[in-house]
Amino acid sequence: MKHLLATASLVAIAACSTQGDYRNSFSGEAGSVLNSGSFGDANMNNHLVMTGEKGYVLDLAGRFANEVPTTVNFAFDSAHLDAAARNTLSAQAGWIKQFPEVRFRVYGHTDKVGSTAYNRGLGQRRADAVVHYLVSHGISRSRLEAVVSYGETQPLVVTDGREPRNRRTVTEVTGFVASHPDILEGRYASVIYRAYVDSAKAGTDLSMVSGDEQVVGE
Repeated sequence: MKHLLATASLVAIAACSTQGDYRNSFSGEAGSVLNSGSFGDANMNNHLVMTGEKGYVLDLAGRFANEVPTTVNFAFDSAHLDAAARNTLSAQAGWIKQFPEVRFRVYGHTDKVGSTAYNRGLGQRRADAVVHYLVSHGISRSRLEAVVSYGETQPLVVTDGREPRNRRTVTEVTGFVASHPDILEGRYASVIYRAYVDSAKAGTDLSMVSGDEQVVGE
C-alpha cells in the first residue's frame, strides 16, 4: 500500500509539472495548448472598427487636422463665408474627397455677445453654411453632419466681448460610412495609410536666374 501511494503521488506531481505540455494535450480540449488566447482577435478588431470603438477614427482625425485647416472664422453676427473661409473649405473638400469611406461633423461656435439661444442658432447657421459649401464642391450630404452647435459654451478665448477666434466652425472626422464596400470588406489599413493624400499641395514651377543661367524646379 505504501508503495502504491508513493507511486500515485509521483504520477500526480509529474502531471502537474507537465501541465500544458503538448504531449498531454490529448486529455484536454482539442487545440487548447496551441491557443494562446488570441484566436478571434481579427474578427474582434473588425467589429471594434465597425462600431467606432477602435483608434482608426482617431488616426484619421489626426491626419485631417495635420494636413488641412479645420477651422473657419466668421464676422460678427454673421454666417457668411468670406474668401479666406472658402479657401479653407476648398482644402477640406479636397481632403474629404480622397476618403469616401469617412464621415465628418461640423461644429458651430460663437462668441459670448448676445443671448445663449440666439448664439446657438447662429452657431448652427454657421455649421450649415460650411456643410452647404462642402456639398457644393462634390461631397455627399450623407457624409456630413451640421447638427451640433456649441454656441458660446466652448470659447477658445475666454471673454465676454467680441472675439473673432471664438466665431468659428470646426470640421472633424466622426467615423466610417457603414455602407461603404471597403469598410464592409475590412480593408481598414488601405483607408488609414493611403499614401496619395497630399492635401492641396500642388507642384509649382520655380524659376531661379543666376547670371546667364536659369534653373527651373518643381
